[in-house]
Amino acid sequence: MSEPSRPTRTGTPRRAVIVGGGLAGMLAAAACRAFVDDVTIVERDELPGGPEPRKGLPQARHAHMLWSGGADAIEALVPGVTGGLLDAGARRIPLPSGVVTLSPEGWYRRWPESHYVMGCSRDLLDWAVRERVLRDERIQVISRAELLGLTGDTSKVDGVRLRLADGTEQRLAATLVVDAGGRASRGPQWLRELGAGAVRELTVDAGVVYASRFYRAPKGSENCPIISIQADPRLPRPGQVATIIPIENQQWLVSLSGTRGGRPTDDESAYVDFAKSVRHPLVGELLAHAEPLSEIAVTRSTVNRRRFFEKVRNAPEGFVALGDALTALNPVYGHGMSVAALGALALRTELRRSGVAAPGFARRAQRAVARPAGVAWALATGQDIFFPGSRGRRPHAVDRLLSRYVNRLAETSTGSYYMAKAVSDVMTLQAGLGRLVTPGVLLAALRGPLRPQLEGPPLTAEELTILMSGNPGADPAPAPGSP
Repeated sequence: MSEPSRPTRTGTPRRAVIVGGGLAGMLAAAACRAFVDDVTIVERDELPGGPEPRKGLPQARHAHMLWSGGADAIEALVPGVTGGLLDAGARRIPLPSGVVTLSPEGWYRRWPESHYVMGCSRDLLDWAVRERVLRDERIQVISRAELLGLTGDTSKVDGVRLRLADGTEQRLAATLVVDAGGRASRGPQWLRELGAGAVRELTVDAGVVYASRFYRAPKGSENCPIISIQADPRLPRPGQVATIIPIENQQWLVSLSGTRGGRPTDDESAYVDFAKSVRHPLVGELLAHAEPLSEIAVTRSTVNRRRFFEKVRNAPEGFVALGDALTALNPVYGHGMSVAALGALALRTELRRSGVAAPGFARRAQRAVARPAGVAWALATGQDIFFPGSRGRRPHAVDRLLSRYVNRLAETSTGSYYMAKAVSDVMTLQAGLGRLVTPGVLLAALRGPLRPQLEGPPLTAEELTILMSGNPGADPAPAPGSP
C-alpha cells in the first residue's frame, strides 16, 4: 500500500519530525511515511493505549462531526480505518436524509443521500487512526517531550530542540518538520527565532462556550437521525445551538453552546432548560427524561484563528504547519478534523509530486495545505462575525453582501434538492467555495425554493415514538411538517 522511500543523493537518512501526536499529527505521519526513512512524533503527553481520553484535548468531550470530505481523506491516508470505526460501533450517517436540522432559514428536508457524516466519539476516532498509523515500524513516538524550538536558519530548518521527560535536552535532526501542535502551537515564534518574517494572524471570537454530556440513547434508535438546532446570527440575541449526535455504545453525545450573553454552564438543573430555550425546544424535549451517563463538560477554547504561514516572508525550507496550528475553528461547524485530514492529504500529494528535498517544496506544500483551511475559515467566520459581542475582525460591506447570498442559498436549500446538494458539497469539504457560484447554483438561487417551508421538524411518527420513549410525558404524535 505504501510507496517505496527514495534515498537522497548523499545517502543521508531523511527524517520527518511531527510536532503533536493528536489526530492531525498522526495523519501527518501517515502522509510522510512513504517519502522519508523514518518519522518521529514528538508528543508532550502520554498517548493512551485505547479509545480513552487524551490529556490536552478538552474538546474531545464535545460533539464532533467528521464530514465525508474529511472521512474520505482519512481513509485515503490510513486505509481500513473506516471499517475499523464501523466495527467498533461508529455510525455512517447519510446526509441529508439522516439529519434533522433547523437552519437560520428553516427546517431542511431529508432529501435522498448525497453525502455522509461519521458519528463516533473523538476518543474512538483518534484511537482508530493512531492504532493503525503506529503499526508502521518507520514511525516512532517520543512521549512527554516539549519542543523548545527549531534548528537551522532562514534558508532551511534542519531539526528541532527537545526537552525530554527526564529534563535533559536533545537535538533531533530532520529533513521536514510538520507543526501539528494544535491551538497551543508556537510555530510563529519558532520561525521568528530563525529570522523568518512574522506570521500574519486573524481572529474572530464569538465567545462561544460549550457544555456537553453523554446520554443513553433510547432502545431502537440506532437508525434515528442527528438532530441540530442552529443559531441565527441575524437575530438580536446570543447564538445558541443544541445538537444530538448518535455515537457508539448506544449513546448520544449532546452539545449545547452559546455566545456571549447566552452561554450554557455545568449546572445540571439548567442544562435541559437551556436546550429547550434555543430556537426550537426539540432537543430539550428529548433530553427531559433521557438518562445522563456523564458529568457536564465545559470548554471555552473556541476562537477562530487563521495563521497565514503560506505568506511568511523568508520562510525556510523544511517546515509546514497544518491542522489547528494553521487554522483553529469554532467547533460548532464541525470542520476541524476534516481540515486536518485534507491538509495531510495535500501534504502527501506534494511529497509524491516532488519529494521532500526538492527546492521550494515547503512553500508549495504550505499553500496546498492552506486551501481546504481557507474554505472552512470562510464558512465559520462568515457566520461568527455577525453574532452580538463577536470580537476580532469586523464585518464589512463585502461580508454583508456575501452573507445575504449565503442566506439565499440556505433558504433555497430548504426546498430544492439541487441546491441542498451543492451546499452540502461545500459544507462537507468535498468541493471549494467556487461550487456556490456556478451557473446552475446562481440560477437556482434566483429561482428560490421549489417547495414550501416545513412547519416543524421532519421526523416520522416511528422516530418520534422511539426518541420520546425515555420521556413518558411526551406526545409521540408527529410534529407539524413531518412527512
